[in-house]
Amino acid sequence: MSAGGFCKLPGGSVVVALTLPAPGSGERPVRVLVHAVNRARALTRLRNLGLRAVYLRGNAHPPTPDEITAVLHHPDGLLWREAPDASTGELWHPIRALLRPGRISPSGV
Repeated sequence: MSAGGFCKLPGGSVVVALTLPAPGSGERPVRVLVHAVNRARALTRLRNLGLRAVYLRGNAHPPTPDEITAVLHHPDGLLWREAPDASTGELWHPIRALLRPGRISPSGV
């Protein structure tokens, strides 16, 4: 499962949103947001962090306006949280919180 999409911004940059499998068993999937110059660079940023098996196929689940705002206001331009659900009000986390030791395997999601 790797649902995602992108949104091109007026300045030419893009925000890519991906829903990836949970890094641990029994957890919900995570939604990752990346702000970059283009789609290829956004995926490269994730791959450089160790998420090797990340691909964007299609534009079925583009970022919402709230997601775009969140990633644009974060200094790193990389955020994640558990996949959205109406019952939870989870905040966005910096990507390093997802990649801390024991949270995710270095070979990818």
